[in-house]
Amino acid sequence: MIRNSYRKCRSFYHKLQFYYSVNWTKTLYFNFKKFPFETAKKLPVFFYGKVKFTSITGEIQIDGDIQKGMIGFGQPYELNKVHKGIAEIFILGKLTFKGKFQFGKDCFVFVGENASCELGNMASMASSGKLICTEKIVLGNYARFGSESQIIDTNFHDLIDIQTGEKFKKSAPIFIGNYNFGSNRVSILKGTQTPDFCTIASNSLCTRDYTALGENILIGGIPAKLIRNNISRDWQGEKEQLDDFLTI
Repeated sequence: MIRNSYRKCRSFYHKLQFYYSVNWTKTLYFNFKKFPFETAKKLPVFFYGKVKFTSITGEIQIDGDIQKGMIGFGQPYELNKVHKGIAEIFILGKLTFKGKFQFGKDCFVFVGENASCELGNMASMASSGKLICTEKIVLGNYARFGSESQIIDTNFHDLIDIQTGEKFKKSAPIFIGNYNFGSNRVSILKGTQTPDFCTIASNSLCTRDYTALGENILIGGIPAKLIRNNISRDWQGEKEQLDDFLTI
């Protein structure tokens, strides 16, 4: 009983913090600009702190039950509380949310023209993260990445074989499985695929398809390789806490 009371009080306190830190100008503008009135009035997307809308001309779609503040951009859910004021979103293509999602502070999100980015329920990208989608990126449910991580499906520049003249493909889709946990400073590059229940060690570089390694694995290194089998973040133990803490 005491534990439940403490949890409710803590949840109420965090919700007060969230509301206090909301950038209401950007929140109201974005919701009523991008969604039908019946959706917009529920304010499904909250912006926290300073954020630049370089472009929001693309399509923003939310699948499932629409709830207030279910998507947080710049959401202060981490230990560090200070915004640097460099958050930016640049949406030209299609960005789909499959449920709740959190972006930490000072993230950069780019979805190029004709590109498609799909973000799973309760997935997240922590502070100073970069999400750059020029073709296709899919994050599964509860695919959560630590601070300064980057998910980029392109090389940006054309590369060629100087002997044969062959031009290499500049971009390739990224598919991240359900219940993935990437620690801080993880880099996910073009063509990466991970299985469900995959843990990625800090400062790792992922560049290939890891699904053949099976579920419940730890990968890491530059480039990332299998480190250990039969290991996973305690999702069942943390699920209730995550839902309670991150829900407005």
